[in-house]
Amino acid sequence: MERSLETQVSQAVDAWLAWLPRWEPATHRGRVAPCRRCFGSPVLSAVGLGADVPHGVQHGLSTRVKTIVDRSVAEYTAQNLPMLQAELDQQAARNRARTYLPSEGLEPEFEGLPLDPEPQPGAPFLFTIAGLAEEVDAAIPALPPLTDEAKAALRQEVSLADDFANMVGREVCTILLHHRVRVQAAVTQYVEPQIAAMLDELTRSLDAPFDPRDPHA
Repeated sequence: MERSLETQVSQAVDAWLAWLPRWEPATHRGRVAPCRRCFGSPVLSAVGLGADVPHGVQHGLSTRVKTIVDRSVAEYTAQNLPMLQAELDQQAARNRARTYLPSEGLEPEFEGLPLDPEPQPGAPFLFTIAGLAEEVDAAIPALPPLTDEAKAALRQEVSLADDFANMVGREVCTILLHHRVRVQAAVTQYVEPQIAAMLDELTRSLDAPFDPRDPHA
C-alpha cells in the first residue's frame, strides 16, 4: 500500500534526526553562492531552521523533503501528463547513455551541492568534476526538436506539473509544522554545542593571537 504523505515526511524527519548526531562543522572554506535548494526554503521555515543554523544541517533535511515532493510530482506526471512524461522518458534514456555520473547516488547531505569547490584566485584547476561530466554530455546526441504546437502543449503540461508541485509543497510544509518541536530540540542538543565550542575557540585565539610558549612571539 502506498505510503501517505504524512508517513513519508515523518520518515524523512526521522532519517535526518538519525543523521544529525554525526554532523560536524565544516572546516573548509565556505562557498560564495547561496544554495538554491535551501536559501529561502519554506520547508526550512516550517521547521524553524533559519539562517543561524549551519547550511549542512539545513541541506540534509531540505533534500530529503524535496525527494518526497519530486516523487509525488513524478507519479502525477506519469498518470496525467503524457507529453511531459514522454519528454522525461527520452531524457532518462539519454542519461542512461552517460558513462560518468558524478552527481548520482550521493547521500542526501551532499545531493544537489556543487561538484567542485570554489577556485582559488590565481590557482586554476587542471580539471573539474563538472567539466568532465560536461565532456561526456557533449558526446551524447541531443533530443529531437519539437514542433511549435508540441512546445506549446509541453509548456502547458509543465505548468500543470509546477502547480501540483506547489500544492504538494504547501501540504508538506503543513505536515512539517508538527515536527518543529523535535527538530528544534535536536538542533539544541547536537548543533548548538558545537557552534558554541567553535565560538569559544575563536574567542581564545583572538584574545591570545600568539603562542605564549613561543619565545619569539
